[in-house]
Amino acid sequence: MKTYLRSHVAHEIHVALIHFQDLIPVMDKYIYNDGTTKVLMSLTGTIPILFNDKNYNIPINLWLEESYPQSAPICYVRPMREMMILRGNYVSGNGDVMLPYLHEWKQGKCDLVSLLQVMVATFGDHPPICMRPYYPQPTQASCK
Repeated sequence: MKTYLRSHVAHEIHVALIHFQDLIPVMDKYIYNDGTTKVLMSLTGTIPILFNDKNYNIPINLWLEESYPQSAPICYVRPMREMMILRGNYVSGNGDVMLPYLHEWKQGKCDLVSLLQVMVATFGDHPPICMRPYYPQPTQASCK
């Protein structure tokens, strides 16, 4: 990656972390659908949404490939154990985020903060996760 792009990406990440303080940058192994792996930068954590006048934190991962910012980040909703994904127009059953903003990504016109703001607005209208229903386990009768 050219020095200009490296400093540009570092600046974008820095600005995103100022606006979204519950995200942290992590270098980690990303596994592609074909099984190949690559160490990539990710922003991992939660973004705040407002749904039905209540605040919620949506757990996400944004992966930046070496081609970033020419290519859009790879984005996932990552529910915790007590949550489940609500599949819809913007999130697949396995958590892939499928926003028009990502499909229309253009270097110089799109950036991480704008992407995160689009996610906040979209997920506020169409939450991608919910709490798993709780079904108490019936207590077993003891035989004495």
